[in-house]
Amino acid sequence: MIVVSDTSPINYLLLIDQIELIPRLFGQTTIPDAVRDEMLDSDAPLVLQKWIANPPDWLVIQSVPKTDETLNFLDPGEQAAITLAQKMSVDLLIIDERLGRRTAAERGIPIVGTLGILDEAASHGLINLSDAITRLQTTNFRISRRIIQALLGNKA
Repeated sequence: MIVVSDTSPINYLLLIDQIELIPRLFGQTTIPDAVRDEMLDSDAPLVLQKWIANPPDWLVIQSVPKTDETLNFLDPGEQAAITLAQKMSVDLLIIDERLGRRTAAERGIPIVGTLGILDEAASHGLINLSDAITRLQTTNFRISRRIIQALLGNKA
């Protein structure tokens, strides 16, 4: 499976101690160098900076020398992730931001976000979805009650 990730899903999974769900569900995952640079930025959460300073074996960092110019309305990490996803003909792009998700979907790129990863992990019995969402809500992750109810209602 060929998987590319943007910054925020990795950040949120780290913040709730569920980063290992990525390799457990998808195996090797690639991030563009622009995403690594976002993670190393002094404004990034310290846990993310420390994690990317010594990345796990399952994470591949790939150079994206030139991003798709039609994506210049997105932030650099999203631009690079979508460009790389297009170039690699990925099976999945892990991305949270609404505009980035919509843009990737319009280009035919299969997407999943943090909540989709948690839902998938719960369906495999790897986590308790309610507990994971409760932890996610302690971060600055934005999620509507309607989405929470829909996810947890599916698990009733």
